[in-house]
Amino acid sequence: MEATAHTEMNDLRSMEDGERSVLRWGGLAGMLGSVLMVVTFVFVGVFVTLEESAAYLIERFPEIRAGRTVENSLFLAVVILWVPHFLALYRAMWRWSLAPALFGSVLGIMGLVVWAAQALHHVAQVPLSNLYHAPGTTPEEQATLVFLWQATMGILEAMLLAGFVLLSIGLICLGVAMLRAPAFGRVLGGAGVVLGVLGFGGASLMLVDPASTLGPVFGMFTLIIFHFVLGRKVYRLSRAL
Repeated sequence: MEATAHTEMNDLRSMEDGERSVLRWGGLAGMLGSVLMVVTFVFVGVFVTLEESAAYLIERFPEIRAGRTVENSLFLAVVILWVPHFLALYRAMWRWSLAPALFGSVLGIMGLVVWAAQALHHVAQVPLSNLYHAPGTTPEEQATLVFLWQATMGILEAMLLAGFVLLSIGLICLGVAMLRAPAFGRVLGGAGVVLGVLGFGGASLMLVDPASTLGPVFGMFTLIIFHFVLGRKVYRLSRAL
């Protein structure tokens, strides 16, 4: 009997250590992802360009190709980091609010998967740029390549919008889960719901006016705030266990 009790205590201690590890690394990943996203915005503004015109971008692509590669790689790193944060949030709340915690985490990860699929869009742009700048390419062919560039970006922007919608709904669900979780409380839960609604508003603005840059920037900053604040909270929870 004593040996069985000792084994059960060791198993329980191992489970607690495992849960602490999930919360610690998930919280750190959430915060680091938010910091990297801010770094990405600064990098684009300083070293790349904020211009979104297809004709301008394909003309200047050889000059900004290295910057675009770094930008897209940073964005993919952010997406990867935010996945474990969603898993850590689910782990932190499933006991008190299983359904919204599960649905919110799954929807958030689905949104990140969509973003990961379109993150390295410079890969699709390189062949178009090479053809555009190739010797012997006529002005008519260059005009056609500009249209192809624009069409390619349209598909990628549609994926970006789909990711925003999924992520925003996921944030709302997680906010509802926090309202019922004593470790988070009504303040963080309400803030999570508000950030999700604001993010959904940004996505709606993109849907109404796809050319608008305000919608994606606004939606992105709601995600940055959410993952940094909740990442810090989850990390602190791991130290309190």
